[in-house]
Amino acid sequence: MEFFAEYAGFLARTVTVVVAVVLVLIVIAALRGKGRQAGRGHLQVQKLNDFYRSLRERLEQTVLDKPDLKALRKLEGKQAKLKKRAGDKKARVFVLDFDGDIKASATEHLRHEITALLAIATAQDEVVLRLESGGGMVHSYGLAASQLARIRQAGVPLTVCVDKVAASGGYMMACIGEKILSAPFAILGSIGVVAQVPNVHRLLKKHEIDFEVLTAGTYKRTLTVFGENTEKGREKFQEDLETTHTLFKGFVSRYRPQLTIDEIATGEVWLGLAALDNKLVDELKTSDEYLGERAREAELFHLHYAEKKTLQERFGLAASVAIDRVLLNWWSRLSQQRFWQ
Repeated sequence: MEFFAEYAGFLARTVTVVVAVVLVLIVIAALRGKGRQAGRGHLQVQKLNDFYRSLRERLEQTVLDKPDLKALRKLEGKQAKLKKRAGDKKARVFVLDFDGDIKASATEHLRHEITALLAIATAQDEVVLRLESGGGMVHSYGLAASQLARIRQAGVPLTVCVDKVAASGGYMMACIGEKILSAPFAILGSIGVVAQVPNVHRLLKKHEIDFEVLTAGTYKRTLTVFGENTEKGREKFQEDLETTHTLFKGFVSRYRPQLTIDEIATGEVWLGLAALDNKLVDELKTSDEYLGERAREAELFHLHYAEKKTLQERFGLAASVAIDRVLLNWWSRLSQQRFWQ
């Protein structure tokens, strides 16, 4: 028993020291981060031509025998020298990614990437956006779409590639592209507006709990979660939704005048094959296929604005990933058990 007591005391002291060290590191990182919060981001640029070439060369080294490989490399060298002497200048393609959540959080990075490329891009260049989003908040996606509109206003061609989904606010962004490419089974459309508001007024009333809603202005609060909703409030809320929908349709029509807007702005979604028939997209093609084609005739640059995470953010991210893995493993085991039973 004495051994266990000593061991417990040692373990407690060790844990205390570790926790103290971690807290000190967090405080130091927080103090250092305050001074550099505004300028900790940086633009990462990767030349995708090098990536595609490395894939091709690796396959050639495996498939071709030495004489054929040597002859191929010699031919490529001659072609490169001829192009250099001729002074051929390749067009530039700037590749951006947008993976949208409900708040369109990726807009913060997108705005910096667009600002950077517009400093040097011309009408002879091209911007390719690989877009994936099921939509979200109206004002958030409105800002994201406005960032893409800057590219169009600058006279730089914009191509939007949708491999999986661009719906609702996601399609609001996609429609700004002069050309929209879609994978055959990507999801597009959902040109509509939805709002859901739970109401627990009857539950509170049942338990004799009063909840007061005080406003200044007739329509300061139309629908509420805790108070009693009125028919007048519902009508005004629906009117606001219709107004937003009208603005949404007008925005899409401005950039895609070929659409029969009243037929497709019903909130429905279409797979790529049907989206092409409805003129929601211009061509069925994956982003990989399109960029592979462009890499043969242009220089491709992938832009990504990254921010250096603070110590607290790294701890939080690690904890979030760990929790997600635990929940995913638990759900996988549960689903498998139900399936086999």
